[in-house]
Amino acid sequence: MDHRFALVTGATSGIGAAFARALPETTDLLLTGRDPERLADLQEELAVGDRRVETMTADLTRPEHRQALIDRAEDLEIDLLINNAGMGKYGAVLDNDSGDEVATVELNCTAPVALATALLPGMIERARLDGGRAGLINLSSTFAVQPVPYLATYTASKAFIQAWTEALAEEVRRKPVDVLALAPGPTKTRFGERSGFTPGSFPFAANPDDIAADGLKHLGKCTVHVSGTVSRAALAPYFLPRRLAGTGLGALLGVVSKATRRG
Repeated sequence: MDHRFALVTGATSGIGAAFARALPETTDLLLTGRDPERLADLQEELAVGDRRVETMTADLTRPEHRQALIDRAEDLEIDLLINNAGMGKYGAVLDNDSGDEVATVELNCTAPVALATALLPGMIERARLDGGRAGLINLSSTFAVQPVPYLATYTASKAFIQAWTEALAEEVRRKPVDVLALAPGPTKTRFGERSGFTPGSFPFAANPDDIAADGLKHLGKCTVHVSGTVSRAALAPYFLPRRLAGTGLGALLGVVSKATRRG
């Protein structure tokens, strides 16, 4: 897919920075994160030739920052949204700081929904007029498949974004937009350090560059992609039935909705 302008959240490191680097030079970028120095470094690295690379420092747990980013993305008429920013604290829910637990929900659930619902209508309409396709990638996780004690809020938030993305994809499948829930396993990023994992907790963690390239490769080809050979083998029985069930339920509820409107 040849996207004109992409918004990548959580772009200062890890998978977000890898997405920014993996996108072709023909795709202009709007990069956001909480570290202005890292954003400036990435902007300098990626602004080659006539490529436009915009940055915006934002804390997406804050509604006013989300709205400012939405306004900027609308002005730039983005056609690819990559909701990558995420957080989560390791530890028992009642031992963790309650503010961190709420912020996890805000960043992992509220922010992607706020950005997608605000930006997708314009993205889809521009794609329809241009004869192209818009794109949305939401970062899920292999942790989305079941509750995990001591990562309770994080895993629940990923279960939410996984189910929400699958349902959304079914709702817009006849529109000019590709929707993907990308579910990586353990990855070599700063997430573990910030979450409180000890070094070496995941010795077989994937490279973020591989995850980003894998996500872009599968956008438009499927609704859910579990990144990593081991993860795909382990979780295939889980995701395939959910995808089939989601399509069937979506068709049924669509019929009910139309009948209700006619009534």
